[in-house]
Amino acid sequence: MTDIIILPGIGGSGASHWQTLWQTADARMRRFQPSNWDRPELEDWIAALERDVGRSASPPLLVAHSLACLLVAHWQKVSTLPVAGAFLAAVPDPRSGAFPQEARDFADPPAGQLRMPSLIVASSNDPYGTIGYQRERAQAWGSGLVEIGAAGHINGQSGLGDWPHGRNLLTAFVAGTAASRP
Repeated sequence: MTDIIILPGIGGSGASHWQTLWQTADARMRRFQPSNWDRPELEDWIAALERDVGRSASPPLLVAHSLACLLVAHWQKVSTLPVAGAFLAAVPDPRSGAFPQEARDFADPPAGQLRMPSLIVASSNDPYGTIGYQRERAQAWGSGLVEIGAAGHINGQSGLGDWPHGRNLLTAFVAGTAASRP
């Protein structure tokens, strides 16, 4: 059984967020724990992710939302720990005026291809990252891209509930990563 590490963005994904609902419903999922959800520090979040990946008996799958997508890009450049893949929902644009100042440590994510299979799920009306930016990230990171239409920031406020479409995308992504492993 593959571990799945839930990586929320700022605020930690509240009770109505799909990440929380998925984690509650699936024993394979656990949430990484940085020191502070509201005042993110890149080094702290990298250390928290490193600890959690290191606890896994086999390479885990990362399920990131928003700021945690940038975390994955930074972390994978400094870590050698293996992961099965990264499911990245709502990649924010650090160049955007909407990007939170308290997250400025996460700006300038690495531009090169990620060292693991990855899928970006993008909304056409995300206030934190345009569809154009998410296409740029997919190309730069060598990620697959699924555009899901107008779904806001793909968060609790988007009214997605447990986001069955996202669950289906995750299931397909997991199957694809398993099929590509030797």
